[in-house]
Amino acid sequence: MLVVEDEGAVAMLIEEMLEELGCEVVASVARLATALDVARHVEADLAMLDVNLAGQFVFPVAEVLRDRAIPFVFSTGYGASRIPAEFSECHILHKPYSESELRQKITLAASEAKRQKRSLP
Repeated sequence: MLVVEDEGAVAMLIEEMLEELGCEVVASVARLATALDVARHVEADLAMLDVNLAGQFVFPVAEVLRDRAIPFVFSTGYGASRIPAEFSECHILHKPYSESELRQKITLAASEAKRQKRSLP
């Protein structure tokens, strides 16, 4: 999993929850420029994207991941109103969230990605 989160303590908590769920965190980044670079090259099955990274929105990273067919889940404390229409079908975790909510969203995102890959010609 790729974790994109600008608050260090929150990133550590997310990483711990993911590891408890049996996920391997392959990269954890806090800034948009770094996240864009990592998103272009990382080998990950799924990503967690904080919507607001120190005042910059994460949507360019989401575009890169979408183009690479890497599913992702947005996390935000602002609500779904900040999510552009092009990402309206994406899963959103509203901060603060529990480990069970995290499990549910990443399971849904991963299973939907598998279904989409199977339906491709």
